[in-house]
Amino acid sequence: MSTGEGSGSGQGTEFATMRGRDYPSIRQFTVFLENRVGQLLDVVRRFEGSQVRIVALTISDSTECALVRFLLSDPEAGREILERAGLALVESDLIGVELPDSQQPMLQICTALLAAEVNITQIYPLLFRPTGRPAVALMVDNIEIAVETLRMKGFHAINEDELKDT
Repeated sequence: MSTGEGSGSGQGTEFATMRGRDYPSIRQFTVFLENRVGQLLDVVRRFEGSQVRIVALTISDSTECALVRFLLSDPEAGREILERAGLALVESDLIGVELPDSQQPMLQICTALLAAEVNITQIYPLLFRPTGRPAVALMVDNIEIAVETLRMKGFHAINEDELKDT
């Protein structure tokens, strides 16, 4: 993918033409499960034998149900797997950010976003990265401003193509 700059020199597809926006993001799939033993294993097993890898995972549960949030190495193929399983799911855009090599990388990210008045609503680590550098997935209330702010502060935003290399 390109960063959406320029006229698209044949090197990848511009973000705006692919998903109606012009910034790098990664797709999160939220799956609704009954809160019963073995439900998570059933979903995770759906990816067995495929090239789709779970790159990040978080669970929020309540008495009756659990919300399982996935970032996948191949979102298109991953969506097909989840839909074929008949699972109720919601797709959302998040931003992925490599953590800087510093004592308090999350402090730097939170400070930058606070200065831009961007609220973080979800955050969790990525399990795999082709570069080996630590990274987090962020759901924010304004992706465009968050991506631009972090870029201006020297952070590297991760796009979906980078997840495919994991």
